[in-house]
Amino acid sequence: MEIKEIANLIEKSGGRLYLVGGAVRDSLLNRPVYDKDYCVVGLEKNKFVELFPNAISRGKSFEVFDLEGCEFALARTEKKTGKGHKNFEITTNKNITIEEDLKRRDITINAIAKDVLTNEIIDPFNGVEDIKNKIIKAVGESFLEDPLRVYRVARFASQLDFEVEENTINLMNKLKNELNTLSKERVFVEFKKALSTNKPSRFFNVLKEAEVLDVHFKEIYDLIGSIQPLEHHPEGDSYNHTMITVDNSVKFTNNLLIRYSALVHDLGKGLTPKEMYPHHHGHAEKGVEPVRNLSNRIGVPTSWKKAGITSSKEHMRRRNI
Repeated sequence: MEIKEIANLIEKSGGRLYLVGGAVRDSLLNRPVYDKDYCVVGLEKNKFVELFPNAISRGKSFEVFDLEGCEFALARTEKKTGKGHKNFEITTNKNITIEEDLKRRDITINAIAKDVLTNEIIDPFNGVEDIKNKIIKAVGESFLEDPLRVYRVARFASQLDFEVEENTINLMNKLKNELNTLSKERVFVEFKKALSTNKPSRFFNVLKEAEVLDVHFKEIYDLIGSIQPLEHHPEGDSYNHTMITVDNSVKFTNNLLIRYSALVHDLGKGLTPKEMYPHHHGHAEKGVEPVRNLSNRIGVPTSWKKAGITSSKEHMRRRNI
């Protein structure tokens, strides 16, 4: 069944179908669209199931269906009821508007909808303008309802090469105490996506600016201010060196294991006592433990961890500084 046919059936039953989220954002950016998510307004669950008996329900907390290889969610509102990312009061009914559904989303560039039948763009939070200006902004204070949004923002900044506006940085900081409620699996997904981009350093720099880098990426945070010999490292401290290294790795490989190895190769410098600066004698061997700790905390594959440990231990074979 074609999407226009689905939209027409929904319209005849008093509803409306919208393309939402990343598919709208990426089409406006002329980026490839891989997954299409739709929002259904004006229908109750029973009516949707009656119209589309082949739809597979997979929502536990809210109404979402798989149909024709796409995701269809009934419009909903959310209200946080506790700490973390799981405690929400979710309301789904046919009276919820597309604007109300968009309001619960994280950032303005993800809070845009497109009417499937008319192609009208619904943009209550000026996301189109923010796309043009290459800026990431929280939709509002509701951003604080899910701590994973901290890592999503940093990942989008890396993925799109966008700046994050100051108020959103401040909201990210307010979520710092809730970041430890996230599972390592959820953190790793965002980290992996950031590592897959053309500029992974932006992910870490945004977290650094929001002062939350030390929660899940403490070993990278510890590189900040770790002074190096100027003749070998005019780029500055060990953190800057690491950011340049991981970005340079992108130029040579799409292999994320190698990129991760580049990222963690100098973590031993974060253990050097300040009185030893600018030298970091023995940092290669000392780096094994922080590589292991970081790898375990964010749940990287075992092969990545082993490669990272090897990268730390062996990268100084040709010189010692």
